[in-house]
Amino acid sequence: MKTLKYILFLLLIGIIGAAIYIAVQPNEFEVTRTRTIKAPAGIIYDNVIDFKNWESWSSWVEADPDMKITLSDQTKGVNGSYSWEDKDGIGTMKTTEASPNTSIQQHMQFAEFPPSDVNWKFTPNEDGSTDATWTISGKDLPFVFKMFSVLMGGMEKQIGPHYERSLEKLDSIVVASMKKYSVTVNGPTNHSGGYYLYNTTSCKISDLKSKMIEMLPKVGEYAMKNNITMAGAPFVAYHKWDEENNAVMFSCCVPTTEKIITTDSDILTGQLQPFKAIKTTLNGDYTNLKETWETATKYINDNGLEEVHDLPALEVYLTDPMSKPNPADWITEIYIPIKE
Repeated sequence: MKTLKYILFLLLIGIIGAAIYIAVQPNEFEVTRTRTIKAPAGIIYDNVIDFKNWESWSSWVEADPDMKITLSDQTKGVNGSYSWEDKDGIGTMKTTEASPNTSIQQHMQFAEFPPSDVNWKFTPNEDGSTDATWTISGKDLPFVFKMFSVLMGGMEKQIGPHYERSLEKLDSIVVASMKKYSVTVNGPTNHSGGYYLYNTTSCKISDLKSKMIEMLPKVGEYAMKNNITMAGAPFVAYHKWDEENNAVMFSCCVPTTEKIITTDSDILTGQLQPFKAIKTTLNGDYTNLKETWETATKYINDNGLEEVHDLPALEVYLTDPMSKPNPADWITEIYIPIKE
């Protein structure tokens, strides 16, 4: 009997000690993880801001395939929300604030636990990558919540590995989405030609990209500064392409509605006469343009057509990368002149 009383006494002391230990635990928590993703902040933001994408990279869904996800009528942007149900209860998540391409604030409620704040921050790096930081925090934690947290090893142990795995999956999905592309030969078409502003140069093919980045904005800036109406998307006209000698002659152009008399010696006015061409469209990153040109040339050869080398071949950029950060969304058209 004394032994039983002694055991009960020790048990009571243990319970009291555990209760005291739990009671003195912090009344708030915060778990944060950061992953550097080789993608512009805008692409990562666009994925995270829409809850319909979360299931594809959620570590919790990966660990519990039976989890039931319910999307609301609005999943994207402020007031977008979704809910889930697993063996531990029902949870909801709602976006409360958002700063495009920069940060997202969300409110989470799970089962009977106190609500938590979820925050995202997207910090661009000079090399074009982005630090994606994901944080969850809570405060005024009740005793029962702190007891649950202690029994489960703490919030860091419960949430940290899931955040790390989810960010890893988000990374792979975002990077893969940037690599998607397609090349379509649209076939023969009639290009209407027209007036355009341009600057021109010759350089090594290896220097083409850097020269274009330098020259094309100058033509656009001239048009905007002088209130010149643009008649379409900017383009590059290739006058000569000599791979054997690593040489290219090209012009960076902006189409205009009429002939413009320029006041800058570096910005000239040109005119394209209407011509027949093979049109080919690239949906995707500019790194796939080489394949696009090769596909168009093969089509010409396979169909017994003949190129007109006295006219420039055109590369037309229909998409502004500043408004669509994902290269998979970029549209480029090329026009190779052919004989009638």
